[in-house]
Amino acid sequence: MARRVFLHIGTPKSGTTYLQDRFALNRDAIAKAGLTYPLTRTGDHFEAALDLIEERWAGQREVARGQWPALVAEARRTSGDVLISHEIFAAASTTQVATAMAAFEEDEVHVILTARDLGRQIPAEWQETVKHRGRRAFKPFMTEVADARRTSPSLWFWRVQAIPDILTRWGNGLPPSQVHVVTVPPADAPPGALWERFSQLVGIDPAIAGVESTSFNASLGVAEAATIRRLNKLIAGRGVPRERYVELVRELIARETLGPREDTIPVVLPEARWDFVEEVTQEWREWLEGSGVDIVGDLDELRPVRPGADHVWVHPDSPPDAAVADAALAALAAVISVQESEEKPVVRRLARRLLRG
Repeated sequence: MARRVFLHIGTPKSGTTYLQDRFALNRDAIAKAGLTYPLTRTGDHFEAALDLIEERWAGQREVARGQWPALVAEARRTSGDVLISHEIFAAASTTQVATAMAAFEEDEVHVILTARDLGRQIPAEWQETVKHRGRRAFKPFMTEVADARRTSPSLWFWRVQAIPDILTRWGNGLPPSQVHVVTVPPADAPPGALWERFSQLVGIDPAIAGVESTSFNASLGVAEAATIRRLNKLIAGRGVPRERYVELVRELIARETLGPREDTIPVVLPEARWDFVEEVTQEWREWLEGSGVDIVGDLDELRPVRPGADHVWVHPDSPPDAAVADAALAALAAVISVQESEEKPVVRRLARRLLRG
């Protein structure tokens, strides 16, 4: 019997950070159960994915060069099943997919796509652009998404979110039974529901991964997103190294400080865009139902859920000034609280300018 190689290819913002962290934390226990989550020099599979899809990624392309074959070599060292996982694999071209498949031509390859409803994915992906130094407002982002083609897309959003297009590229030549779509449970689902679905799919008992992940890529509220976007404008062109930005802005401010805040105003689609996401979702559901691919979960979970009648929409580009000031103060407090370093005065000056802005 050929060993199985599971390629978890995305989508971004579908619980991938949580799943990858839990597999990493429980790597040894999972290996004993017969599934290898290959170890890399960074611990995750981002560099290998970046190497395969050949994106520049803020200068990280050269840093990642050679990491896809290194991951393949590590995977080949085991005779058991293997899981390779990163959400940017979804962007791979047909040629790049062929390269990935050729690396495991003697194995039984399974493609896994975790998928969440489009009504949540669009705001979430916009926030990710903000957390990667993006300065673009939500309205033009939404307009571009709505106007761009979804078949053979050039826009990054659809390259990693257009489910039929992704599965056409990655599922070419595979039996439908070896292409799996794991739907992300709704927010009110029992904790661990996604983990149970995914782990059972790759053939392990969910209970063996006893170390729970605390790594969640939490969404930002409208004020919190505005704070980061304003900060990005302030530091644009100042030569802030990627490493410093990741450590202080993306991790300390966005993920650790602003993301977990309670009672924030969520980023929600405007009323005029709900028909669009519902139409696209229906197209995708019909495609999935006709494709014969394996559905783990329920396709109804991909249906966008409109806000209730009492919902008061707040434009992500025009958040309340008081809320932005409060978020900025929280960010400033987090930065001031970090350990003394030579970078600290610089960050303080930027934070003060942020509050004045």
